[in-house]
Amino acid sequence: MASSELTTNWDQALAVFLDHLSGERRLSPRTLDAYQRDLDAFGGFLLDHLGAPPSLVDLAGLRTRDFRAYMASRRRAGLAPRSLARSLSAIRTFFAYAKRRWALDNPALSLVESPKLGRTAPKPVSEQAARDLVAETSQHGAPDWIAARDTAVLLLLYGCGLRISESLSLTGRDLPLGESLRITGKGNKTRIVPVLPAVSDAVERYVRLSPYPLEPEQALFRGTRGGALGPRAIQSLMQNLRGRLGLAETATPHALRHAFATHLLAHGGDLRAIQELLGHASLSTTQIYADVEGARLMAIYDSAHPRARRR
Repeated sequence: MASSELTTNWDQALAVFLDHLSGERRLSPRTLDAYQRDLDAFGGFLLDHLGAPPSLVDLAGLRTRDFRAYMASRRRAGLAPRSLARSLSAIRTFFAYAKRRWALDNPALSLVESPKLGRTAPKPVSEQAARDLVAETSQHGAPDWIAARDTAVLLLLYGCGLRISESLSLTGRDLPLGESLRITGKGNKTRIVPVLPAVSDAVERYVRLSPYPLEPEQALFRGTRGGALGPRAIQSLMQNLRGRLGLAETATPHALRHAFATHLLAHGGDLRAIQELLGHASLSTTQIYADVEGARLMAIYDSAHPRARRR
């Protein structure tokens, strides 16, 4: 590390790092906010822990017990294991960048273990609930073009297994949908997903009814004033629909993506094919849907088989 950079303080280093995430890695604003929150908390801890604003040389001298003290302080503040793991991941990413940018090397961080995380089982809606949610979008009193838009978005979530962000990232350039869509998801991974005729028809109906011109570079789905439709609108829609249909609070937009995977698996879908359709990097992430389906089958067995409840 050059001597002139030894005195670079935490705030300066953090600003350079965030510029790197925004400019070179082109992370989303929400992801940048998460990095900044986690690293601001770490910087605040170091200020109290060291008694002075930390510099790069201070960061290089941190010991394993210092990092563990930070994790313990965040645990006492009420952070859940998943949030702790994300916070530690943000720190590791910063130090990896600092090693490349300033030759800052701190092997002590590699000795800090990430919190153990229990896998949270996905909570898909049932097949009937998925049908009811889509059908109900035309019954909640919205103008025809908005009802058509909402139907198209929900069908993309359930019929193609897209995330909200992926559905709302579609532009006029994606029209007409055809038999498949090229989707860029998390980690800039690109995948091809089939488009069911029902999904294609719903999008075409929305396009016909939309009062706004759908230019190639502009968002396909528009809000009431013509701007790009945001995820909050779809979240509010699902909240309204589940209230009307009497569904649980777990009936969220992402529950439709869960339903896509679970229902495919229930009808004989191959787990590796479902992994590709969802864009999961690891098969173990997709495996959780098999666990959910297995638990459902056991519940049916326990309730229906005449000897299942005999002990």
